[in-house]
Amino acid sequence: MARPVWTGVLSFGLVTVPVALYTATESHTVRFHQLERGTSDRVRNRRVNERTGEEVAFGDIVKGFEVGEGEYVVVEPDELEQISPGRSRTIDVSGFVDLGEVEPIFFDKTYYLGPKGKEYAKIYQLLTKVLERSNRAGLAMFSMRGKEYLTAVRAEDGLLELHTMHFADEVRDPRREVDDLPTGEATFSPQELQTAEQLVEMLAVDWDPEEYRDTFEEQVRKLIEDKQAGREITVSAGPAPESTNVIDLMDVLRRSVDAARSGKSASAAAGGQAEETAAPESADERAEKGSAKKAAGGRRGRASTPAPAAHRAPKARAGTKSTSTATNAGKQTGSKKRVTAGGKVAAEDLSKLTKGELYKRATDLDVPHRSTMTRDQLQDAVAKATRTGGRLRRAS
Repeated sequence: MARPVWTGVLSFGLVTVPVALYTATESHTVRFHQLERGTSDRVRNRRVNERTGEEVAFGDIVKGFEVGEGEYVVVEPDELEQISPGRSRTIDVSGFVDLGEVEPIFFDKTYYLGPKGKEYAKIYQLLTKVLERSNRAGLAMFSMRGKEYLTAVRAEDGLLELHTMHFADEVRDPRREVDDLPTGEATFSPQELQTAEQLVEMLAVDWDPEEYRDTFEEQVRKLIEDKQAGREITVSAGPAPESTNVIDLMDVLRRSVDAARSGKSASAAAGGQAEETAAPESADERAEKGSAKKAAGGRRGRASTPAPAAHRAPKARAGTKSTSTATNAGKQTGSKKRVTAGGKVAAEDLSKLTKGELYKRATDLDVPHRSTMTRDQLQDAVAKATRTGGRLRRAS
């Protein structure tokens, strides 16, 4: 069991309950020592006189507040000790505030408050129950380790928590700190607002802290293990995300909703955007990209249905193009209509196209409501528009 960092009493009105304060969080940051490159020699920080270059003993160091260039007011450690707040014995709640009125920026560090003895359980539980039912927090000034804190005592799941808080003058004004902060009210169309709200609702999740972890810490530890074992270190960085163009905002919102509906990730949606705006691809490139996407889908743990063998083209070697039968067949049917022996135009096999490619066809054919369609619906709509002689809006 952890040792309390403070013990005393919590009081509100004439009600008093002895409590103990425990640290609620811990840091898992990987700690490094400083070494001189090429050696195992530690590099340490030393207190050195700036003028003489000689090391100064800790006991000979005093604090100085600069009032002018090279001019200081010197303050001795015992002078600070005399005015520093003593250790509080009481967390004296002066009032209760609605938690909805306290902005998150004011909260700093969290501690657990537990009863200091089983005999105080009933009073502790009474305060916990009342705070939970009222959604309020008790405000109190509190001193610990030579520092005075503004604190909020709140309750959750039968436990009291104490949050140290920032004072008002410690919170910076965002209008002074943030460059290019919008000053006017932007104008949005009803469609933009409705689609953005729809996207937020589709991406809504239940809060589960276990779903999130510090992946950087894991990568640092793996880097250390790999270097210790003499394994080769490979680092891959993905492309930087592109900023959304205001002109294309509605189109990006629609694609995002489409991707969320089909369960695609943001990166997959961005990939769809690249497919729509890029130059036309050859059948070889589409076949290779389709195979890569299916493989990637399997690695993400999503169920993927493998394409028939005749539709899968083997990956070409570096610097060469694949000349397999399947690939050549793709050249005949991937982006052009086949001509039968009778001279008639056969229907194109749209099942080989990705959703992004189908969406591009639907855009070219000016298919209505295409942004809300699934892949199968897009395929049917494109096929129907092609049969009825839909006129292309722009060149494919």
